[in-house]
Amino acid sequence: MAARAQLKPAARVAGRRQDVWSIVNEAAAASPKQPIVNMGQGFFGYNPPEFIINAAKAALDQVDCNQYSPTRGRPRLKKAIADSYSPLWGRKLDPETEVTITTGANEGMLSAFMGFIEEGDEVIIFEPFFDQYISNIEMPGGKIVYVPLHPPPNGDKQGTSAADWTIDFAELEAAITSKTKMIVINTPHNPIGKVFSKDELLKIGELCVKNSIIILSDEVYDRLYYVPFTRMATLSPEIERLTLTVGSAGKNFYATGWRVGWLIGPPHLIQYVAAAHTRICYSSVSPLQEAAAIGFEQADQENFWEGAKKEMKGKMDQFNTIWKELDLPFSDPDGGYFVLVNMAKVKVPADYPFPNQVKDRPRDFKLCWFLIQEVGVAAIPPTEFYTDQNAHIGEDWLRFAVCKEDEVLDRAKERLRDLKKYIES
Repeated sequence: MAARAQLKPAARVAGRRQDVWSIVNEAAAASPKQPIVNMGQGFFGYNPPEFIINAAKAALDQVDCNQYSPTRGRPRLKKAIADSYSPLWGRKLDPETEVTITTGANEGMLSAFMGFIEEGDEVIIFEPFFDQYISNIEMPGGKIVYVPLHPPPNGDKQGTSAADWTIDFAELEAAITSKTKMIVINTPHNPIGKVFSKDELLKIGELCVKNSIIILSDEVYDRLYYVPFTRMATLSPEIERLTLTVGSAGKNFYATGWRVGWLIGPPHLIQYVAAAHTRICYSSVSPLQEAAAIGFEQADQENFWEGAKKEMKGKMDQFNTIWKELDLPFSDPDGGYFVLVNMAKVKVPADYPFPNQVKDRPRDFKLCWFLIQEVGVAAIPPTEFYTDQNAHIGEDWLRFAVCKEDEVLDRAKERLRDLKKYIES
């Protein structure tokens, strides 16, 4: 018995509910509508552009690119990021002291939490949230304090904008205590597609300056914005001093499997993120760092950033015509590649046979399962990105990812027309 007790898992991973990705995959495998049109997980349905693919292939021929990189990242990539972002910051960034490379943005955020959060420290995040934030904060012993983004009050009846999801600043200020160490902001936002306005970011930043709170600004969709986009670190020297900005080559270059990310921030913050990163994974994948560096060096001459933005906005507009056709309200995104659709009008039969892992979850999980089984389109239920207390906010919505080939978007639209018989006006 004593030996068996030693096999008990850590509390941080024990007893968790089945994750949404497994549920969606199970639903897809069980669906009679094959093959499923996957509009769920946010991976690209197409390759990076040729100049970036060629850079990755060429990197494999370099001896040094097949060995360890420096723990803080390859000098060429740090310089390329500093050169690319300096004009956006309005000053020259130091690649040696203000940039550190990580194994994807997610590991970068884990390194930030590991570098600053200790047992009992509080971290404020907005709901809905990227689900990885939760475990990343809990691992070093942090306590999460949740502040909801409030949806547009008429979002179940008419089309709205992602900008209509709002912060109650009295709620935010009330959430700050003497133990608040950090706040996480995500702009452009996943899953809402909200680009926080300059005024909203200033109010958040000023609260953080007043209370000496570190700002982790998750800006992994920073090249995909369709309205004016403000970067938190550029608002004032006082706000910049507290801000760590997270970036992702995977999101920038259509290569989510590359796992190359970075953080930009002042030296007094970056040094501790880099120290934690060294202990988590030592260094990040070398050839793909080299390829990402070349990607940044050539992006402007290839007109890549503007082209990517135009292309994704076109996909978004192309796909969202189906919701107008079905008269289902959606929240029009201001950035990123996700769209939230309100499914309150979709009536699932009362006796529909849901499996155990779904029947006790919020309505959006049932909608997701139903959509896969009856229509053959996979989406993501956004209550996965909420606490149980606030799940009611997201239970009538589903999240669709439009970063797919145009033919996939068209196939999804064709299948979604089968929802007509379940929609009540």
